[in-house]
Amino acid sequence: MHYRTLGRTGLRISEIGYGAWGIGNSGWQGAKDEESARALNRAIDLGLNFIDTALGYGDGHSERLVGKLLRERTETIHVATKIPPKNRIWPARPGTPVEDGFPADHVIASTETSLRNLGIETIDVQQFHVWSDEWVGRGDWLAAVERLKRDGKIRFFGVSINDYEPHNALKLIDSGVVDTVQVIYNIFEQAPEEQLFPACERHKVGVIVRVALDEGGLTGQIRADTVFPEGDFRQNYFRGDRKREVEERVLKIFDDLEIAPDALAETALRFVLSHPAVSTVIPGMRSVRNVERNCVIGDGRGLSQAQREKLRSHRWSRNFYRD
Repeated sequence: MHYRTLGRTGLRISEIGYGAWGIGNSGWQGAKDEESARALNRAIDLGLNFIDTALGYGDGHSERLVGKLLRERTETIHVATKIPPKNRIWPARPGTPVEDGFPADHVIASTETSLRNLGIETIDVQQFHVWSDEWVGRGDWLAAVERLKRDGKIRFFGVSINDYEPHNALKLIDSGVVDTVQVIYNIFEQAPEEQLFPACERHKVGVIVRVALDEGGLTGQIRADTVFPEGDFRQNYFRGDRKREVEERVLKIFDDLEIAPDALAETALRFVLSHPAVSTVIPGMRSVRNVERNCVIGDGRGLSQAQREKLRSHRWSRNFYRD
């Protein structure tokens, strides 16, 4: 496993991180705690040392599973979690007062809850689960963040940028108060390269990439006739003709790069890791099989320039969460 520096935090974290939404039993179907525990432990065995979770994943269930791991292992494991907006609205809507999302008392209370769930004294990276640049310079959230840092409850502060809105954190980055950002970036969604990544590099802000595999769309496993388990959020994400659209676009990637279907997931993760602004990518991993398949990719090798140039033509601007 290779490691990168998480921006100005100075933390050395694994190129492949652990996205812990799927093990929280919220949205994804089929997660079993026993298998999740095995997967988490196997990831640490393979050198992974960065886990991204959230208080909102199963109302703390994901955090508690991670906390159990932290008690059992002696390795240094860096944990990032997230504070849900008080109004429980994802993503943050334009015009929403910051007091509705992240008033100081909510920021502090949520952090205390996460600390109890995780069983630790300090969270490495505490993040807001949604963000709006309208909130810069407003409200009392920043005072709460500074207090948490001063009291040793958190080390660093970050935000999870709204889905497909990479521009909606540029003002925050320029303000100098944020240490990390989490953003959707993949073969289809290349917009962060335009403004967000250059801003992060200028200000030495760490970049955590989520949805690198497009919720499964960039694994080569989604076809027009794919059926998801009842209650799985992907039933809605890939509704209508979307599975057919994804399959057609993925077939073009196979042809363009001359790769086999089972090489697509690796290609997609290496595409993300090829950008110098990226600190880590956090694919969801609910099984030992997924852990072993993904962790081997964190070997320090990106794609060639020729491959990256070919993949630029496969950019696909859309938002399956809201469209």
